[in-house]
Amino acid sequence: MVTGLSDKLPHPLKPSCCPLNRVICLHYTGPNNTVKDCNQCGKCCTLYSDGGLSASGSEIEWWEAYRPEIFSYVSGGKIWISPVTGKQMVRCPWLRKLPNQNKYICRIYYDRPDDCKHYPVNIDQMVRDECEMLEARDLPNPKQAQRTLDNLMADSRPPVSR
Repeated sequence: MVTGLSDKLPHPLKPSCCPLNRVICLHYTGPNNTVKDCNQCGKCCTLYSDGGLSASGSEIEWWEAYRPEIFSYVSGGKIWISPVTGKQMVRCPWLRKLPNQNKYICRIYYDRPDDCKHYPVNIDQMVRDECEMLEARDLPNPKQAQRTLDNLMADSRPPVSR
């Protein structure tokens, strides 16, 4: 959690600039910083893996042909279904916490669903999900933050801002 953040901010945080009316998991590290690279906190993976993700038909077909271990967790077009119980898993089977760290890795990172590759899509989603890529400095200028996010995500998804 953030401690001593308010005295380091370039502006006072007000409810109008934060839809959650609170600041959680925002890290202000200097006057020139803005949206930053992922720190592998795992929030997105834990928030959406319980039935909140989907995969396209072509992704599923590719897994079936080339990654049968991933395909074994697909049932009826839905992903992360337990091959043992046939029920939706509470957590992505490919997410692993690194020992003695608050970091996670994806064991299928290069073959993960597009839903995962495209996250985060926009600044509102980052605020709602308490994404740690978001900097306190980003809140007053969400359009600039979105452009920065789009640049960071350029290898994973098309830009949202134009």
